[in-house]
Amino acid sequence: MVEGLSKAGQSARTRSALILSARRLFADRGFAGVSSEEIAADAGVTTGALYHQFKTKRDVFRAAFEAVEAELTARVGAAAAGAADPWEGLMAAVAVFLDAALADEVRQIVVIDGLSVIGWPDWEEVMGVYGLGVARAALGGLMAAGYIEQLPVDALAHLMLGALNEGAMAIATAEDPATARDEVGTALAAIMNGLRRGRTLAD
Repeated sequence: MVEGLSKAGQSARTRSALILSARRLFADRGFAGVSSEEIAADAGVTTGALYHQFKTKRDVFRAAFEAVEAELTARVGAAAAGAADPWEGLMAAVAVFLDAALADEVRQIVVIDGLSVIGWPDWEEVMGVYGLGVARAALGGLMAAGYIEQLPVDALAHLMLGALNEGAMAIATAEDPATARDEVGTALAAIMNGLRRGRTLAD
């Protein structure tokens, strides 16, 4: 029994080490620029150990992608929770998300490589747990509190996440990411303010 637990613990440590190395390498050189052998060597394990944990390099990437997305979602949620009211919470969360597009891990793994590497079904599954799930909850809370009109939550969440992801892509691929961050933030704030009850985009 103890031996079984020890093997399980070693397996978990190996997996964690591989994901940590994958995050660092993929953030630095992108999915196409990193081999499975490099990830294993960086983690201090054999290539065989990597393939014992993951079937393919894509599977390693998905694990790294999900880990980065989970941490980003936690930061976004913390920003929202620390705000004075739900609307300010939403705007704080948007700001944290856009700022994250300036960081190498989020820029390369989530924004640039994410969808193209893991494909739409897996991307949608991850987003359903993290980004889309947070958007649904935030918008539902704003509707319940009367900040915005009652609208179809799922449709609005998809549109909001789409705008955020496109904004993040614009930041991540810009020649001047800092300027792009400011411009995207200004534009998104105008769009979000247009949702507030009693206001229109022309106001």
